[in-house]
Amino acid sequence: MTNDIKAAAAEASWIRDISLAPSGKDKIDWVWPNMPVLRRIADKFKQDQPFAGMNILLCLHLEAKSACLGLAMSAGGARVIMAASNPLSTQDDVCAAMVEEGLTVIARHGASPQEYVDCHRKALDIGAPDLYVDDGSDITTLLHREYTQYIPRVIGGCEETTTGIQRLKAMAKDGALKIPLYAVNDAKMKYLFDNRYGTGQSVWDAIMSTTNLVVAGKTVVIAGYGWCGKGVALRAKGLGAEVVVTEVDPVKALEAWMDGFRVMTMEQAAPMGDYFITVTGIRGVINGKHFPVMKDGAILANAGHFDVEISKPDLTAICEGPRRVKPNIDLYSRKDGKRLYLLGEGRLVNLACGFGHPAEVMDTSFAVQALALLDMKEKKGKLENAVLPVPAEIDTRIAEIKLAAAGLSIDRLSPGQEKYRDSWVI
Repeated sequence: MTNDIKAAAAEASWIRDISLAPSGKDKIDWVWPNMPVLRRIADKFKQDQPFAGMNILLCLHLEAKSACLGLAMSAGGARVIMAASNPLSTQDDVCAAMVEEGLTVIARHGASPQEYVDCHRKALDIGAPDLYVDDGSDITTLLHREYTQYIPRVIGGCEETTTGIQRLKAMAKDGALKIPLYAVNDAKMKYLFDNRYGTGQSVWDAIMSTTNLVVAGKTVVIAGYGWCGKGVALRAKGLGAEVVVTEVDPVKALEAWMDGFRVMTMEQAAPMGDYFITVTGIRGVINGKHFPVMKDGAILANAGHFDVEISKPDLTAICEGPRRVKPNIDLYSRKDGKRLYLLGEGRLVNLACGFGHPAEVMDTSFAVQALALLDMKEKKGKLENAVLPVPAEIDTRIAEIKLAAAGLSIDRLSPGQEKYRDSWVI
């Protein structure tokens, strides 16, 4: 990469401190060897240059693993612009390291709500993205509200999260979606591993390192039993907790029950929980009906994308506070003297209070993003403006690479077995 490109990236960027780059580079160098699938894709991109001359905007949690995705897209010839999908998950040293690698980065840890939105605008002010990756659909929303002049140039994008896909489906239902978008969160190589194993581990890593309290013997109340909720519940059980699941979906509730967990309403669970973890994508799952009856010392954490699942306005109305008692722990004191603790300001706990998913898990998730963008570029003008499934062959290709990297082999059907499988005549 030329010095001119790096200088232009540095000039366009808005970060905390470029001198932090060495620490960020160390973080990237730590995770990169543990992402063999994305590395292989990056090598192929470097050889083929499929994104030469294109603008690619990545709106993600800006830490070492997402930096590797940015570097992979840059290797493919793209001008890469990185923006944050959460102000508390941004790592300033990683942002500085990305700028030194020639990526344009517009993000700072702890950005105010206005600065956070302005960062998205700054990223789009650079120019229309040909392709983009979103995490919560903030960029998609801005494109459709304030940057409609860019839409004719946009080939399409990808959405990373359950919450973002919910928003996109609402847009499509209203006829407002003007861009084809791949629902990466619904790809098997994303949700079966990232949502379940990644969320399960990273949520508890963050909670335990932040609180330094025991989990075994405690009651953990988990709101939501989707793939993320399944992972959080599985890890809580493994840590020795009694697990209670609350749900609105009767099928998922039955699944939780059959998996060995207690199932009840949040009102029933509120007096019982030592830990409460929301994983729903829905506003106000824990609210003013629940806080007054919670135990003294109950810990509240959110693992959904936006900080709305635990109602902070209700918490503030009922309690005194917040008072910061420890990094990422805010104390809310009820009038009866009992204490409630909110982790990471109710934001995504595994990133606000921790380091996010393990590198090996994000390897497959970001590989899906990279290949989905390539597929979308190759199908330019052929996709409808809708929320689309990621092609199944992308899942298969990534799984094969991951197995090979792990030194694992699987069986293959013989021609006779394939014929038997595909025939209705036995």
